[in-house]
Amino acid sequence: MRWLADAWTTIIRRLRFARTPADGRLGAQGEDLAARHLQSAGLRILDRGVRFPTGELDLIALDGDTLVFVEVKTRRSDHRGTPSEAVDRKKQSRMTRAALQYLKLRRLLDRRCRFDVVAVLWPAGDAAPQISHIRSAFEARDFGGMFS
Repeated sequence: MRWLADAWTTIIRRLRFARTPADGRLGAQGEDLAARHLQSAGLRILDRGVRFPTGELDLIALDGDTLVFVEVKTRRSDHRGTPSEAVDRKKQSRMTRAALQYLKLRRLLDRRCRFDVVAVLWPAGDAAPQISHIRSAFEARDFGGMFS
């Protein structure tokens, strides 16, 4: 029966983390574009792709003395909603927990923070991508008990 459990674990891992190569490239291109956009707006990029068991932080930037946790959403079209609409309450909660983990690890709990969203609509072909930077897109969510 152990082999069956191992087989199911392998299948679930593959399904959970399966991405088509095009999706991965699009996301990485969107994050690169978002980082350049934020830098041109005067923010300094501190970290990229920071992962914790609680969630992932696409970009971490400094805006003056404010630490900015940035979620980048890149889409080819808005047929199923805008890229920023994909940052739902569940994603916000995961980001909050990951941000708190980052702050605790770096001993920055006293730092002023905010959560931004950079939405990139990048149509296929030669069309230029549209970038939308939403400052203070949401407040920290569902972090009760995380300070212990």
